[in-house]
Formats: sequence, structure tokens, C-alpha cells
Amino acid sequence: MYITPIDISQLGNTPGSTTGTSAQNSMDPKASQDRFLKLLVAQLNNQDPLNPMDNAQMTTQMAQINTVSGIQELNATLTSMAAQFSSQTALQATSLIGREALLPGDKLTFKDGSAKAAFSLDAKATDVKVDIMGTNGEVIKTIEMGALGGGLHRFNWEAAGVDPATVKGFKVRAVDGSEAVDAMSLQRLTVDSVSFSGGSIYMLLQDGSTRAYNDVLAFM
Repeated sequence: MYITPIDISQLGNTPGSTTGTSAQNSMDPKASQDRFLKLLVAQLNNQDPLNPMDNAQMTTQMAQINTVSGIQELNATLTSMAAQFSSQTALQATSLIGREALLPGDKLTFKDGSAKAAFSLDAKATDVKVDIMGTNGEVIKTIEMGALGGGLHRFNWEAAGVDPATVKGFKVRAVDGSEAVDAMSLQRLTVDSVSFSGGSIYMLLQDGSTRAYNDVLAFM
């Protein structure tokens, strides 16, 4: 006997149920199995006794409901994991408040008569100097950093009495003996607050700009 396949896509929608209950039941594997079995029993009770249903068809429909139940359970597990991950991410993001974000750029950050920035050296250097540059291209101040290893380094400049508007930025000069060492200039900005949008973390920095977490090279 040929049986009309049970529409398993509607197992979560029972007549008379509210939208909220239907949506909740559609995610409940046990409820879906119960409804499937009720529909299957109804078909068995109404079959032609002279032409009973095909065992192969019954086996196929049982396999289908097991597949649907497995997918529903997987979806529920993934939803729970995503919620836990979001909570952990939010907790970790709040720990960034008060730390300094390092971003590519040669601008100094001024506050209370002091300026700060950072840089990264590709390799060790026997002599490193930082030139503070004016808006006309002149060197306002040279900071002697001495010998440094490769990696991240930060510096502060006591700039009392200096108008930040007259400072263009800074340049790093590094050598290892007679060989030049490449350096990357970095801005140093304190994280004032964090926010979340579209699953991404954004930070309000001390200069008033908002930057995405992925824009930051490192934190200090």
C-alpha cells in the first residue's frame, strides 16, 4: 500500500496552538517525535486491511523524523554555545577598558602636558632615536631610547608648554651597528569604553574616535 508521506515540516505547528507555543514546540525534538508517532498511528488505524502499508515506507519516515530530531537538537546546542560565547566575549571586552590600544599611525596622544606613542622594531637595535616633528617638518625634540630589542616599545614625552597643534607626529630612527632597522610607528590610545554591534566589539578611545577590535594591533 502506498501511504502519503507525513509532512514532518509541520510537526511544530499544531492546530489551535499559539505562535509562541508553536515556535517553542518546533525546537523540541521530543514534542516533534510525539506528534509524528500520533500521525503514524492514525495512518495505521485508517489503512486498508487488505492492502497494508509498505514496511519500507514506514522505515523511511521513521528515519526522517530521527534526522529532523537530530538537527533540532544540534541547533539547540549551537544556540546555547553561541549565547555562552557572547557572554564570555562581553566579559573579556570589558577588561579592555583602561588599557592602551596600539594602532598604526605616527600621531602622539597629548594629555596634561605629556605626550605618548609607541613603535615596533623588526629586530634588535643598538641605537634608537625618536624625533618629534613639527608641522613645518622641523625636529622639535629628539628622544634617545638607546639599545632596544625587537618588538613593541612605548615612550612618553614631557611636552609642557608645547601646543599640540604645532606637532605633526614622530619618526623612529633605529640602527644595529651600521645597518638600519625597520620600525613601525604606533598610536597609543586609552580605551574609555566598549560596545557591541553586529557581533563585533567596538572601542571608544581617548581621542574620541571609535575603532573596531580588529583594527588594534596590540594592547598594553
